[in-house]
Amino acid sequence: MKPDMFKEPVSILVGLGFPAEVRSAMDAYRYLVEWPTALRDTAHSVALKACQAALRGEIEAETARGLFAAFAEKHNLLAPENNVIVASRLRRDRDPHLR
Repeated sequence: MKPDMFKEPVSILVGLGFPAEVRSAMDAYRYLVEWPTALRDTAHSVALKACQAALRGEIEAETARGLFAAFAEKHNLLAPENNVIVASRLRRDRDPHLR
């Protein structure tokens, strides 16, 4: 496994709400670099610097992952977990009032 790879990917929503998996510090870095300048904040700056440090081998990739995940959570980018989606679909299928 490459040193910048995350143990678990961070699932985020991109485009029109499609889930994508960010699997490494490089993936996270690329995403953060593309983030609109007008929307950049402290969470963005911290996550970006952490990804850069992970790519240089100065910090663990998991540290960068945690900071990227915090950035994604702050900006409502985290994709719902699959089991949450399945559970809501099952509930909707069973309850005629939710259809």
